[in-house]
Parts: sequence; C-alpha cells; structure tokens
Amino acid sequence: MFSKIFWVLFLFSLTCSACDDEQTKRTAAVATDPNLTVAPDGMAIFRQKCVICHGADGTLGLNGAKDLSQSVLPIEERINTITNGRKLMTPFGTILNPDEIKAVATYTQTLKK
Repeated sequence: MFSKIFWVLFLFSLTCSACDDEQTKRTAAVATDPNLTVAPDGMAIFRQKCVICHGADGTLGLNGAKDLSQSVLPIEERINTITNGRKLMTPFGTILNPDEIKAVATYTQTLKK
C-alpha cells in the first residue's frame, strides 16, 4: 500500500516539476529578451480570482456578484470595475497588474450569451 502511494506521489511531483520547468523557461526567456512578452491568460486569472463569486461560466452570483453572461458593460467599464471593485467586490488594482486586469476584462466578454 505504501509503495503505491509513494509512486503516485512521485509521479505527481514529476508532473508538477515539469510544468514548473516550462514556466521557468518562459519566464527566463522573457527576462533575457526584452522584446519577448507573454500575454496574461485572462481565463486562468478569472478561474483563480473570480470563479468563487461569479462561477466558471459567470452566472453564479454569490455575494451579490453580477451575472457576467448578461453584462452589457463595455471593456473600459469592466476594467474600471475589476480595478476598483464595486459594492462587495474586491478591488484588484493592487492585486493584478493593468495587463492582467485587461486580460480578465476581455475574457469576461466571452461569457456573454
């Protein structure tokens, strides 16, 4: 039993380290080449920071969160809302950089029905 658990954990750690190595390579490439940039992944940031209240498809609505599938806000207002918050929503202006905020705002537009 211990042997099986050991091997599962070992394989999991190898998989995780492979992912970390790829991220490290991308980060190193950006750091050494000032002309190379990696755009923030709006979906990934949304899933990390926003899903708790908005849900994966933007319709959850916990803590008064708006249904993003019905939102008609233009991109500028979405950026402002993400940056400064609204009512109970956390202001992300000190948590995310402007490019990340724009990426999330752009991603939320894809949730419209």
